[in-house]
Amino acid sequence: MKNLIGIDKIKAEELNKKLNQLLADYQLFYQNLRGLHWNIKGREFFELHLKFEEFYNDAVIKVDEIAERILTLEGEPLHTFTDYLDTSNIKEVKSVTNGTEGINIVVKNFSILIKKERNILDLASEANDEGTVSLMSDYISQTEKTLWMLNSYLH
Repeated sequence: MKNLIGIDKIKAEELNKKLNQLLADYQLFYQNLRGLHWNIKGREFFELHLKFEEFYNDAVIKVDEIAERILTLEGEPLHTFTDYLDTSNIKEVKSVTNGTEGINIVVKNFSILIKKERNILDLASEANDEGTVSLMSDYISQTEKTLWMLNSYLH
């Protein structure tokens, strides 16, 4: 049995489960970035304040894209903070003011995201779901470059 866009319904359900997990992770990632943006202090303030804003602006776009992909696959996106907290592998961070600590948190969070994106990419390939494959490919390429740059910043 296939859904409206021609994807096997069972495979689409599995993709929606994984996409909802990714959605929850991006929501926690987004909120962590807001906190880092607001609370960062020190000599790197101006640089990191802008960088964290760049990251959270990108994350909020991805949140919407992931939710819309779930809807396209005939699922329902998670939309409560309770669900996000229960589902996310990214954990809340609070009151981080140190720039290096903030960057390390962002690197750890990006590492969680890229692992999930690769897993979704594999599932989407098996399901012949080009729309999700394309979305994850774009996210992975962007995240790889960002991780390289953040690692260079730290060393």
